[in-house]
Amino acid sequence: MNVKDKIYVAGHKGMVGSAIIRRLQKDGFTNIVTRTSAELDLRNQQAVADFFANEKPDYVFLAAAKVGGIVANNTYRADFIYENTMIQSNVIHHAYLNQVKKLMFLGSSCIYPKMAPQPLKEDYLLTGLLEETNEPYAIAKIAGIKMCDAYRSQYGCNFISVMPTNLYGPNDNYDLKNSHVLPALIRKFHTAKKENTASVEIWGTGSPMREFLHANDLADACFYLMQNYNEAGLVNIGVGEDITIKDLALLVKKIVGFEGELKFDTSKPDGTPRKLMDVSKLHSFGWKHKTNLEEGIAGVYAEVKDKL
Repeated sequence: MNVKDKIYVAGHKGMVGSAIIRRLQKDGFTNIVTRTSAELDLRNQQAVADFFANEKPDYVFLAAAKVGGIVANNTYRADFIYENTMIQSNVIHHAYLNQVKKLMFLGSSCIYPKMAPQPLKEDYLLTGLLEETNEPYAIAKIAGIKMCDAYRSQYGCNFISVMPTNLYGPNDNYDLKNSHVLPALIRKFHTAKKENTASVEIWGTGSPMREFLHANDLADACFYLMQNYNEAGLVNIGVGEDITIKDLALLVKKIVGFEGELKFDTSKPDGTPRKLMDVSKLHSFGWKHKTNLEEGIAGVYAEVKDKL
């Protein structure tokens, strides 16, 4: 990418898209095109066709998606498969029609089979059944990966796919109805501390293990791969280390300064037992994360605590 190239970041208001824009700006990229969902409905094929025909971006970061935690994924199953399939199909197809030099599609670690061996290697895609609670979202994301590969195979498009692990950072979603586990914990502990509550309820048993990557590190990896990776298939982006939900809750409790106890509601689902990324492929390209989890959470909490 040249600093004068026109770069379209789809989903620029979200945690990932906004982090990618900050990373581009850090290196002097100013010709960045964005549209809010109100300005451009990516589910609308004609609207996307018109946008690409008018703007003709050189590079595309496809970070727009309908996302949420276990409850949202399991409740709005039709919305998750329909909206994500439409968004990515429209953007990928019109990137091809308008001769975009390179497109990066961002997926999710939930594309891997529920009981896949750990850590998750890129080769494990489509080797087993998916986690039931977010299967529609996962199937949409798998379709996006295969679509990028198909356009590469048939048309020679330089479309690449990356799979981030669980993310946290600026512009995260703290709505308890549809947020992911880490922001939900931050909000729960912050509220409990403020209201002097005796305990905080944690969903499930606390035994599942999760890996967490700061959004700034993800953006740095995306920026790096956009310039150094040009192959079919996908690249995992993660830290290669994980933590139990219980230990994560204790870490957030410490950072927030909550004095009460944890109560685990075992009637609530745990989700996938473990989702650790194998990041050896990413490391082989010369990139490694920089942000330590405790420092990262402390930084995020310092930024958001007055707004929660």
